[in-house]
Amino acid sequence: MGFLSALDRPYINPFYHSQEDEEPDDVVKEESGLTSSSSPSDHSPPYQEAYGHMKTPVPGSGAAYAGEQVDPDYQAGVQKAEGVTLAWNKRALWITYIWIYVVYFEIALMSTITGYLGNYANADFSTSQLLSVSSVMSSIIGGVLRLPTAKIIDIWGRAEGFFVMMCICIIGLIIFAASNNVQTYAAASVIYYIGYDGMYYVMTVFIADTTRLKHRILMLAISQTPFICTAFTTPYAVSSFVSGAGWRWGYGTFAIVTPVACLPLCGIFLYYQRKAEKMGLYKRTESPVRGWYQTIVHYWIEFDMVGVFLLCAGFVLFLLPFSLATSVAGQWKSASIISMLVIGFVILCLFPVWERFGASKPFLPWDKLKDRTVFGSVLCISSLYAAFYCWNLYYYTFNQVVLGLGTRDATYMGEIYTVGSCFFGVITGQALSISGLKNTRQLTVSSVSSSNGLSATSGLLSHLCKPLYIMGTGLLIHFRQPGTAVGYVVMCQIFIAFAGGTLVPCHQVAALAAGTHGEFATTLALLYLASSVGGAIGDSIAGGIWTNVYPGELAKRLPADVATSVYTSYTNALTYPVGSETRDAIGVAFGIAQRDMCIAASSITALTFIAVWIWRDINLANKKQIKGVVV
Repeated sequence: MGFLSALDRPYINPFYHSQEDEEPDDVVKEESGLTSSSSPSDHSPPYQEAYGHMKTPVPGSGAAYAGEQVDPDYQAGVQKAEGVTLAWNKRALWITYIWIYVVYFEIALMSTITGYLGNYANADFSTSQLLSVSSVMSSIIGGVLRLPTAKIIDIWGRAEGFFVMMCICIIGLIIFAASNNVQTYAAASVIYYIGYDGMYYVMTVFIADTTRLKHRILMLAISQTPFICTAFTTPYAVSSFVSGAGWRWGYGTFAIVTPVACLPLCGIFLYYQRKAEKMGLYKRTESPVRGWYQTIVHYWIEFDMVGVFLLCAGFVLFLLPFSLATSVAGQWKSASIISMLVIGFVILCLFPVWERFGASKPFLPWDKLKDRTVFGSVLCISSLYAAFYCWNLYYYTFNQVVLGLGTRDATYMGEIYTVGSCFFGVITGQALSISGLKNTRQLTVSSVSSSNGLSATSGLLSHLCKPLYIMGTGLLIHFRQPGTAVGYVVMCQIFIAFAGGTLVPCHQVAALAAGTHGEFATTLALLYLASSVGGAIGDSIAGGIWTNVYPGELAKRLPADVATSVYTSYTNALTYPVGSETRDAIGVAFGIAQRDMCIAASSITALTFIAVWIWRDINLANKKQIKGVVV
């Protein structure tokens, strides 16, 4: 028994259960009449949260409920979000969600179409190796800026932050459409992804602000379902743009459509913010009068711009050489490549030193990372994204060059994971919502519980999701080769989609359950930063393999001029007929590079086991994080 007791520790026993995680939060204690030292077992019946018709409305035009007020301790942006949910009614809530879905549909369509058009843009510029370079830069910078965005929407408001991100996204789309060289295109990519990632992030915060924990996974999963539709419409749109007006008009179209779709949503939130203020649900805090210099200094400190610069510069300088090494004289022996690696590493080491001793307001929420559930969620999503982008970056070109698929069918292949993960995410969310989710551990270990015990089907589903992800990625090593039947590649994609559709929404809810409403934006920003850094690492690994393996394998099998032509633009490979000696040689070289990418991805997925293992077993039934009329 002594040995077993020694194993009953948080990081050793994945089912470790503490009294702290069973305790109701402060809001639940207050509404249930518990004292700060009370235990849930001291009172009967257990807490039951009241919503909708079970609450007592306050007389008047609003839908605020008796006993609920905006928390004055929260920042202004969070107070505005609580004021909105207290001021509107069910009808307004569902109208808003319908429009949120419309915006998600537009964002999904924009994301998938512009993503595939990027292949044709890089082919026009004859710079296929820079596909990973622009991807790494946009992922890192866009991801790092999520935390300043979290501060913006916590201080200014959700609607205001969404509007700013929309404007930045539109500017990026305009520069995309006007770009005539790879330098301009790369700059547009960074600007666009700052805006796009910011819009997507603020939309996720919208949903977290207006949903209970029980239904949050379902609503987050439903918000991704537009990608199912765009998966079938994108191939036709991409083919139409490429063969018709050109890839530039693909970007230009969304520069026009985006404000039309997004501005009404901003208007809805601004309207109810003002209504909440008129109802006295919260009071607008007047900003202190500052001059230009004082304003710049204030926000420079508030957003820790030195920390932002150090993190961006460190990751960019350290990761880019993996994609650039073969394009400079001397390759890995080049002074410029060595300097970037060394300087990037030193800057990354300086970042925690600055955060600890130099920053008045640290950039990263270190207190949140001390929570093992948040840290485990960060590790989970970063490992999933790193593995995904290892094999996905050149997947579209593989479908065309090696499998011999046309533009439409290659796009369909690229969307299998998107469709599958969205579909299985909704199933997971619905199962959890119906069954009555109790603990965060049940999100992925036992998945769902009911009052009488665990659901065998749901438990089996979640037990399979982590090894299934590893199995699907591992099988790609064998099947991502020339001569493989397309069906086997599809099978691997389905395995990965099934597991990803379960794991991705679950990590968000697990992390959010570990905090309060005032920490939603910061927690989600931390998760999105982790996904962006993970994706950038995956892109760098894929780019490093591509630039160091693929051209050498081409040179072994093809004349120098043909090898150079095929490497600089994959569309040149498509000019050779399928089954010809040259096309087969290209396929073999491509397959070797793909094999190495998939091996790297399979190795990374092992971290997911550790990530979920260390989650706390938080009782979600004792968590009430939001107020007012919510889903």
